[in-house]
Amino acid sequence: MTGLDNLHVDLTVQLGTTHMPLHQLLKLGRGAIVELDGSDAEIVDILVNGHPIARGNVVVTGRSISVQVTEMIRKEIVLREGGTRIGGEAAAALAAGVLAPGAAAAA
Repeated sequence: MTGLDNLHVDLTVQLGTTHMPLHQLLKLGRGAIVELDGSDAEIVDILVNGHPIARGNVVVTGRSISVQVTEMIRKEIVLREGGTRIGGEAAAALAAGVLAPGAAAAA
């Protein structure tokens, strides 16, 4: 693992997201409260270089904030056909024989 010791990645814990008009964004100032989308505020997404890898719970201990990993996210098979990338249901389609096995490639 010596080669991986010097490899750095960006780790992001995403509490939620929201959409707002630009004029509203420009009015934000110190103390502004931004409501986030999400059904459960305790569950957060953990991303590495912008890609989701896990989910977890926020843990506050004294002055320290941590995230306890509760679920690893399995990377989906990505199918490439004619330059189009298809995720999500692609693995099921491949397994069902709907798409040619040669069209599958791990992302």
